[in-house]
This record gives sequence, structure tokens and C-alpha cells, in this order.
Amino acid sequence: MGEAVPAPWGGYLTTSYGLCHQLLRSRSWRVPDSAWRARQGDAARWSADASRQMGGTLPMLNPPHHTRVRRSVGNVFDRNSLAGMRPSVEQTTQRLLDRFEAELVDGPADFCALVSEELPVITIGEWLQIPSSDFGLLRSLTHDQVYTQELFPTPSQLTLSDASTHQLRQYFSALVNERRRNPGNDPVSSWLRAWDAQEPDREAVDEAVFSLALFMVLAALETTSHVLSSMVRLLLEHPRQLNWLRLHPEQIPDAIDEVLRYDAPIHMISRVAPEDTELAGVTVRKNEMVQLMVGAAHHDPDHFASPGDFDISRRASHLSFGGGIHYCLGNALARMEADCLLTAMLDRLPGLRIGAPPVWEPRVAFRRLITLPVVRV
Repeated sequence: MGEAVPAPWGGYLTTSYGLCHQLLRSRSWRVPDSAWRARQGDAARWSADASRQMGGTLPMLNPPHHTRVRRSVGNVFDRNSLAGMRPSVEQTTQRLLDRFEAELVDGPADFCALVSEELPVITIGEWLQIPSSDFGLLRSLTHDQVYTQELFPTPSQLTLSDASTHQLRQYFSALVNERRRNPGNDPVSSWLRAWDAQEPDREAVDEAVFSLALFMVLAALETTSHVLSSMVRLLLEHPRQLNWLRLHPEQIPDAIDEVLRYDAPIHMISRVAPEDTELAGVTVRKNEMVQLMVGAAHHDPDHFASPGDFDISRRASHLSFGGGIHYCLGNALARMEADCLLTAMLDRLPGLRIGAPPVWEPRVAFRRLITLPVVRV
């Protein structure tokens, strides 16, 4: 396939690693923000409640608005912050593995339900100081909300996404209101203080902080859950590499990067041409969309040797966290969760294998393992 080709659904797509990397780092190419969505003819898709709400979140903002919002967040997951969070994440990991190990005694245990779906929501929920009784609701709503970000969502999926977005809006609006009445040392209270200092319109402040809180949960749950479940699946499917990693735990970061390359949590990222642009020999018109098929780009033979091989000894580059000004805010947190989980599993859970074929959610953009049955031998 050429570097940039017409997409059957309109616009263009590319599977080239080099071109995907170039566009992700470009300061001129734009994301499909609220203004772009409002101009599209397919109102059922782009003007739906869920789509409009996503258009206001950090990944869908263009400068200068993106610059302002991103600056207000700061480096929330810097080295010191992660060091402070790590003991809690390690403790949660051990607790989840205790339950997982207990289930293994009686037969197959679903790793997704017991571990990989739980660790991210507990981690981000505790960080935001959300009641643990709400974690299950937020996890369920997130699964449904992401349908609006798929390539070909069905009408029923869009309806489901709209309904979940409405519930998420109610939840996080109430959270912002509660933190305004009772401020603390939590991130939402900190964002309110930061925005109040620069924006006199309290309604605008509350909307900005609501969008940040919503984005943090959406970004932290769906993608990280996939990274954790895919990591375990791939290592169980390659037992020699798993055994080697147990002897060389210092290579865990490289193993995580290879998981992110081989089976990225997001397989498609959208960019919009800022003006008529020559791109790899084709003319992309202003406001036309180019889909960056990063999942395919991670298997580009022009960039990777033997891209179809899962190989934790390679020092894998990947685009799973995006690039440029939109580089994933929580990339270090996702890596830390994966590191804590893999370190603990190597230490305490030898002799595992996949007990039945995993079940996948039928998606294009957002990967998700629904079940991963595991047995102990």
C-alpha cells in the first residue's frame, strides 16, 4: 500500500510508520475539534452528544485552546508524583492477584475481569479521590462511551455512547460542584484553583475542569486495560520469552514497549489538513481527514525487521502514545501500572497458560479484550 491512499469512507489513510510519525509530530496538522465536527454533513455521527463532548476534551483541542488547557494541567504524572503513587498501585496489584490466584484454584480465571479491568479504574479513581463504590459504574460507562470514537459506529452504538456520555456528564459535573464547595488537595480542586486564577467566568471554569476530569478517566481506563491484558496474553502465548523475562526482569520496560508496538491499544488516530497540502505525492484538501493507522504502522516492514514477530528483546519504537503536542499525558502512569503488574506476576505466578480463546470487542480504533481465560498448570 502506498504511503497515503484514498480511504473508502472519504479522506485518506496511511499505514506508513514514517508518515504517521511525521503527522503526529507536526505543529500544523490539526485534530478534529468541535468546530470541524460542526461542519460535517453526517450530523448523526459528528453532532451526536457523545461526539460533541469528545470535541471538548484535551486530545481534541487545537492551539491556542489546547495550549491553555494543557498548561493548566501541568506535568501531573511527573517522576515525584509517580513515586508517590507507586506503593498504592503495587498494593492494589497484589490484592487483585490474590483474588485472581484464589479463582485459579477452582479452574479458569478471567484475567480481564479480575485484574486488567480493575487496576486502571482503581488507580485513577483513587488519584481523583472518587468513591470506590463508583468505580464499576465508571468502568462500564467508559466501555460504552468510546463507540463514538470508532470508525464505523452503528446507530445503536451511537445511542449507547450518547446515553453513557450523558451519565458521565452528570457524574463529573456533580464531582466538580462538590469539589468547588469542599476543596481539598485532590487534582480536581487543584484544577479549579488554577482556572479560577486566570478565568473570571466560573461557568467556563467548571466546564473546563469537567472536561479534564472526564478525559482523565476515559484515557486512563480503556487503553490501559488493553495494555495490561494484551501484555499477559502475548507473554503467555510466547512462554520462552516469558521464562527469559523472569530471569531478566530488568528488561521489563522493553517488554512493555514491544507489547505497545505489537498490539497498540489505539489502532487509528485522526488528523485534519490545515490547508491544501501535498502529502506523500497526493493532494489533501484543507479540512480533509487523514486516518493514521498506527496499528498497521507498527508492522511496517520499511521500519521494523520482522514486524510480525513478537520479540521483547527488540528496542521497539511505537506510536501508541501519539506524538507532538498531543503526546499522551498519562503515558508514564500506564507504563508504571504495567511494570507493577508484570513484576508481581513474574514473582508469584509461574505456570500459567491461556485456557480458552480470548474474546475480543469487534472494534477498529480502540482495542479491547473482553475475556482472557487463564489456568494454572
